[in-house]
Amino acid sequence: MKVFLDTNVLVSGFATRGLCADVIRLALAEHEPIAQPKPNAFPPIPVRDEDDQWVLASALAAKADVLVTGDTNLLDIAEQVTGLTITDPRGFWCLVKKRPRK
Repeated sequence: MKVFLDTNVLVSGFATRGLCADVIRLALAEHEPIAQPKPNAFPPIPVRDEDDQWVLASALAAKADVLVTGDTNLLDIAEQVTGLTITDPRGFWCLVKKRPRK
């Protein structure tokens, strides 16, 4: 699974121990983490914060399967985005732990 980790998850994971650190380790060990590519255009989905528009566009440009974020602006539009699961770190953890290992 292609996993796009938002900056807030990365910072939290590297700065502290806990769920975000576990999510980063899991993404590195069992999935394909993707870095932020430069998007060609913004998707037509409105996001309250312009900086979050970049995150969403980057995840879509990378063809990520899942965007893991703690940002409520992105979590609030999750159902409006097709082809990309937007979830918080706990949601990602539960999602992958229910799936069979590849």
